[in-house]
Amino acid sequence: MTTYQTTGTCSRAINFEVADGVLTKCEFVGGCPGNTQGVAKLAVGRKVPEVIALLRGIPCRNGTSCPDQLARALERVQG
Repeated sequence: MTTYQTTGTCSRAINFEVADGVLTKCEFVGGCPGNTQGVAKLAVGRKVPEVIALLRGIPCRNGTSCPDQLARALERVQG
């Protein structure tokens, strides 16, 4: 499990796993439970580049959002 410390969002961190280029687990720590659980369920099972393309740049506050932070976390592991 990889933990990414978020910045600029209500969530504090994202715990996730990637296997063979696919997001297999995703859990936000903090944030709005309904929204973060929904984002996680929709993202799990998708290829990492697809998740990044869907979520990168979605704004909420402070120039980022929980979905955008997930995209940034995945960019780090994608290299």
